[in-house]
Amino acid sequence: VIYTQVMIRASSKVSGAVLRGIDPESAGRVIKTLDNISLQNPITSKGENTDNNIPGIVLGKELANNLGVSQGDTVYLISSRGMISPIGHLPAMKRFKLTGFFESGMYDYDGSFAYINIDQAQKILRMGNSISGIEIRVGNIYKAREIAQEIVSSLGFPFWARDWMQMNQNLFTALKLEKTVMFIILTLIVLVAAFNIASTLIMMVMEKTRDIAILKAMGATDKSIKKIFVFKGMVIGTIGTILGVFFGFVLCTILKHYKIAELTGDIYYFTTKLPVKLEFFDVFIIVSAALVICFFATIYPARQASKLDPVEAIRYG
Repeated sequence: VIYTQVMIRASSKVSGAVLRGIDPESAGRVIKTLDNISLQNPITSKGENTDNNIPGIVLGKELANNLGVSQGDTVYLISSRGMISPIGHLPAMKRFKLTGFFESGMYDYDGSFAYINIDQAQKILRMGNSISGIEIRVGNIYKAREIAQEIVSSLGFPFWARDWMQMNQNLFTALKLEKTVMFIILTLIVLVAAFNIASTLIMMVMEKTRDIAILKAMGATDKSIKKIFVFKGMVIGTIGTILGVFFGFVLCTILKHYKIAELTGDIYYFTTKLPVKLEFFDVFIIVSAALVICFFATIYPARQASKLDPVEAIRYG
């Protein structure tokens, strides 16, 4: 493939783009996005439009919308790799006919990528028979990094390889940060619920002061009193956690199978339904954290109840 940055001009609009020169006959086996391209005037093996001998170009749908062009329109591709003239450096410019669009589902690609035949890319960039690199498609996407390292080890310097995770590192970093923030938000929600449990138990200790004093006068130990309030708090926390998991599962199931929350293409291209996937390990971690926090929330009121002086409590209770 050829990979470089260019400018694309259409009538009065100009936009930057990432140009990729490809072999149309073999690109579909590597670049899955190109399988869905519908072309009325396909690019020939020489990269030329069959109607009027103007080279064909394929633009991302968002890039075409930004330029205000439709299929069959003419655009001009401008590259800084031009020629040296007596008046200075002149950029290379060539006319192309828009023969189709592609829609990958990611705005970064659909808003910046343009595809032309590799022969035309070599001509406009004055690269001769050189190429920028080779793209390969792996059977197991999770082994891409290992395969990239093997390629680098085999070829050595100055060759290098990047896998799909490295090329989209910013996206995955943002997703990881979002997941961390969501976990923090859920933890704060559980903490608020834990404070409610603690305040409920403290109010119960204040209301049941006389009853606690009678139990201690009858021989109840501090440990048994503490167990009563810890058990009471854990029952409240467990019931709340079970109800939360149940209603969360029901809500996720409804969102997964029914189009209740519809997403526009500007937000999420792949589907108009809200994508939902239950990760049972995450559910287990959240449930465990919720129960642990609820347990610690019961310790203070349970300790206060166990420290009550039965004589004073009966006298003033």
